[in-house]
Amino acid sequence: MKNAWESFAAQLIGSGYACSAEKQEGVYQDSLVVNADVALFLTRTQSGKKLIVLNRKESSLFTDIVAEETGNILDVPYKVAALSHANAVTMRNYFPFMKPVPFGRESFSMGLGDRLGLASPGHLRCLKGTQIRPVLAQQSIRELTLTERTYKDVLDAASWAVLQEGFHEGFGADGDHLKKPEEVKMALGLGYSMITLDCSEKIDNTVNALSASEVAQQYAKLAPALKQEMESEYLGKTFLVGKIPITFNAESLQRTVMTYGATLAFIKEIHTTFIAPRAAEIDFELSIDETETPTTAEAHYFMAAEMKKAGIELTSVAPRFCGEFQKAIDYIGDLAQFEAEFVVHSAIADHFGYRLSIHSGSDKFKVFPIIGKYTGGRVHVKTAGTNWLEALRVVCRVDPGFFRKICAHARMRFPDATKFYHVTTDLKKIPDADTLSDAALERMLNEEDARQLLHITYGYILTDKDAQGAPLFRERLYQLWDENEDAYSEVLLKHIGHHVKTLKSLMDTGKTAQ
Repeated sequence: MKNAWESFAAQLIGSGYACSAEKQEGVYQDSLVVNADVALFLTRTQSGKKLIVLNRKESSLFTDIVAEETGNILDVPYKVAALSHANAVTMRNYFPFMKPVPFGRESFSMGLGDRLGLASPGHLRCLKGTQIRPVLAQQSIRELTLTERTYKDVLDAASWAVLQEGFHEGFGADGDHLKKPEEVKMALGLGYSMITLDCSEKIDNTVNALSASEVAQQYAKLAPALKQEMESEYLGKTFLVGKIPITFNAESLQRTVMTYGATLAFIKEIHTTFIAPRAAEIDFELSIDETETPTTAEAHYFMAAEMKKAGIELTSVAPRFCGEFQKAIDYIGDLAQFEAEFVVHSAIADHFGYRLSIHSGSDKFKVFPIIGKYTGGRVHVKTAGTNWLEALRVVCRVDPGFFRKICAHARMRFPDATKFYHVTTDLKKIPDADTLSDAALERMLNEEDARQLLHITYGYILTDKDAQGAPLFRERLYQLWDENEDAYSEVLLKHIGHHVKTLKSLMDTGKTAQ
């Protein structure tokens, strides 16, 4: 039963009266938080979202919030505050649900990277009632560079989103595809709860193309002590993962050591320096997927065994699966081969107690049944970029002429974008947006080649400037998205919601099968 203070705050929100002198455009009803000292909530104003804090009695939270406006309503002091980084830090200090948490090795979680800082409210609505754990903040350094955002921006957007949606069940924040010690240090310093360590720069992709004799020649040059250690551990031995045998002959061991050997010291250094001192607070994922070399069963087992030997507890591992997980489209490859190899990868993960992580999981509906069948809900699936495409869908619907200009710019910038992303897009198959009617224009966002074109050029669309240095599209885009916030959440509910429903159903089926 509500006390008088709670009733007062709820009545204030219910009336839509949000204290600020600015014209109000609505209160986020689910954002209300009331304790003995303060009541606070989010509201929309002409100049964007604001935090309203009502002070029942003198409190340190009320003092610490940096205000744009102060006043009194019915003898209760209030502050109107920007959703700034400083205020986000303050709110995380006082309200644990706004701070990211680790999910551990047993959960089913989804990485829901938000390139724009706008998608997390829609994502949370997609996951409502599913028990799927959301990793809301998930961006790589590459993505931050291309969008001119920072890890502070990404985490703050996630924190404000959970407040807005009244989501108190815990969210994750992933320092995604980090490659350097200083990047890991930065993410952890900001409070990120997950580190995805990208080992791609330490993996030797040239080994895969060498003959057995060439591999043997290179392997012979390694230090005798290292060779002795590797051979005594693995050579000629068979390891059972579940009922699946994994055997290392001379060639498979040599290829594995030559390909992945340099990653071991790198992983150990990162773990010892940054992860081990706070292991209980961090989900530690090993990424060996950003490479041309598919991860063999031997390589996966080798990496897992070496981590265990070093005392490194992994939360998840992202192998490089066979076939292609290209951006914005479904899986390309032999599904029978994928399933046969996924069975082994899943068994290795179960054997060592961590989860598999599926990167570039957006739109990979062909492989979802296989993932569900063999993981039974212990898995992490990363999505990200197609949230950007759904944001463009909103633009297409509300301003078709502006969308056409974006399409033309994307086509011009496509060669530059392919330096960062591998796609097999055929530009000849993409219609000129200027030749399509408004009614037909949206079909570009449903066709593979056009989706990839628009997907990988996001950085240029968001940051390119005209001759005078003014953004070509960014300001107008954010204005459109701000004006159509509910429309963006609705398209996410349909698109990402389809991912969630499909995966949830398959996970439940997988659990039953097990």
